[in-house]
Amino acid sequence: MPRRPESLSPAEARRLALAAQGFGRPRPSGPVDAGHVSRLLDRLGLVQIDSVSAVVRAHYMPLFSRLGPDPRELLDRLAYARRGRALFEYWGHEASLIPLRHHRLLRWRMERAARGEGIYGGLARFATERAAFVEEVLAEVRDRGALSAAELACGGRGQGSWWGWSDGKKALEFLFWAGRVTTATRRGTFERVYDLPERVLPAAVLAEPAPDPAEAQRALLRLAARATGVASERCLRDYFRLDVADARARLAELVEAGELRPVQVRGWAQPAYVPPESVVPRRIEAAALLAPFDALVWERERTERLFGFRYRLEIYTPAEKRQHGYYVLPFLLGDRLAARVDLLSDRAGGTLWVLAAHAEPDADHAATASALAAELRRLARWLGLGQGVAVVARGDLSPALHREAGSVDGMMLEARDPDPLAEGQLA
Repeated sequence: MPRRPESLSPAEARRLALAAQGFGRPRPSGPVDAGHVSRLLDRLGLVQIDSVSAVVRAHYMPLFSRLGPDPRELLDRLAYARRGRALFEYWGHEASLIPLRHHRLLRWRMERAARGEGIYGGLARFATERAAFVEEVLAEVRDRGALSAAELACGGRGQGSWWGWSDGKKALEFLFWAGRVTTATRRGTFERVYDLPERVLPAAVLAEPAPDPAEAQRALLRLAARATGVASERCLRDYFRLDVADARARLAELVEAGELRPVQVRGWAQPAYVPPESVVPRRIEAAALLAPFDALVWERERTERLFGFRYRLEIYTPAEKRQHGYYVLPFLLGDRLAARVDLLSDRAGGTLWVLAAHAEPDADHAATASALAAELRRLARWLGLGQGVAVVARGDLSPALHREAGSVDGMMLEARDPDPLAEGQLA
């Protein structure tokens, strides 16, 4: 019988974490439907949104990793459809898509944000100093309907880089934090379109009473514990980005009530916590590529503790200083992270480029390359890249991966110094 331990080995902790994240069972054998997606999102509690599309938008990839090739419009429909919407955008773990039934659990955060608490200092100051302008922007959305920042009549123009928000964008983002507007849809290159919650979200969701902040925070910690499987206090509070003081108080209450159980993971300096019903799977059989913003790996120190895998996103590192590449995805094989690949979707050329492939020190190159090649081919098909997979000769795994995956014209390209930003290949 599976046991319910008071202490865990690192391998047991890995298996608990993987099962909690949806890797404890095989992918669906038939077509993926909305039910599969909804059940997975209930398990995860949220998926993080990010604008980088070197491979595919970040919120699509966790579903592919766990379910296999799913119609991407399923998630779009659940997130943005006028009818049948099951998700909403808000600040969960960074910008996130979150099941609607959790909307009431985040209203305390919206109320704090409306008071200028828990948000970027510059945005809070702007909202205070330009309060009349913020109300003017809200009135325009109320009167005209769903609008992007660029469509505001008096929003002004952005300055310089991506973060050079216009005044209108700042006002809309403050209103979004405060829950006074929400995302109606996304447009074009991932542009957020804002509208009033009562015109976007189901009336029954908005009418549901919100618990007091303490109960909401306890509920979020329960969700985090179920989604992580085993986690330290820091990782539990990080899942929904709770404040330290709030999280510590609520965690103590959950432990006292028997709703979380402390355990010791051998080699971890800090105590860990598991749901009381937790059992350790005997084994995990998985093969999956993970986006950098996947909940399994987004907390980098936890990733290193669980897998012995040091992972850093090098998007903002100069090309000549990158160790593994621009947009690197870990590869999960069994219950270990066995490799990492720097990937780029060449949509115009119909090719999934493997710009570098590195194996972990204890990985079997042949077995890892074989499983990774199969997953890369599956990913290329899902993305509609009809030319398949091309491997650049960079990294110790690239020769074995080339033998398994093939390349353009049957040849492995010589190593070069690809910089997707410099080459203008990001969409």
